[in-house]
Amino acid sequence: MLVIQNLVLRRGSWQRRYDLQAESAAIMTIQGRSGAGKSALLAAIAGFEPVAAGDIQWQGQSLLSLPIEQRPVSMLFQEHNLFEHLSVAQNLKLGLKFASEATQQTALQQAAEALEITAYLRKMPQELSGGQRQRVALLRTILRPEPIILLDEPFAELDAYTREIAAQWVRATAKAAHKTVLLVTHQNEDVERLADHNVIFE
Repeated sequence: MLVIQNLVLRRGSWQRRYDLQAESAAIMTIQGRSGAGKSALLAAIAGFEPVAAGDIQWQGQSLLSLPIEQRPVSMLFQEHNLFEHLSVAQNLKLGLKFASEATQQTALQQAAEALEITAYLRKMPQELSGGQRQRVALLRTILRPEPIILLDEPFAELDAYTREIAAQWVRATAKAAHKTVLLVTHQNEDVERLADHNVIFE
């Protein structure tokens, strides 16, 4: 279970307090107005946002003392953050660094087919459109071994058709791997397709 307990984030005059729990292997969607602290919460869980007070616990252990690289978290930022000097396939394999080569290839091929990016695997990120880059970054984030997945507007640049198949793939893959997912979205359709629980920040 992921527990956010009496957590306080502060930036200048802005302050936000959080208390919530996400069950293991559950998908929680988060909605709310701009500035309500949705992205800030994800960043704090991942270790990119300083915590003023409170605690973040995973399976009963605090994450606050862990450096970013040791946290059990895989996060998709709105900026996608692909490595521009690596091909699409190489970017995706970064998420499978603990798997055997055969397992890597199988997982990579299945994921690429699911989100219809097989034709782009040998391309470089700068050759892709915004929506294509977003699909690659989403696949890489989900395929990583960490048990907590943080997704900040993961479908924002996708058309309606691709958004639907991406949402279906995220839910099926996360459930099969028993991942705990926190997903920020402004779209009610994402909540309907994905969420076990939905939280609205005021």
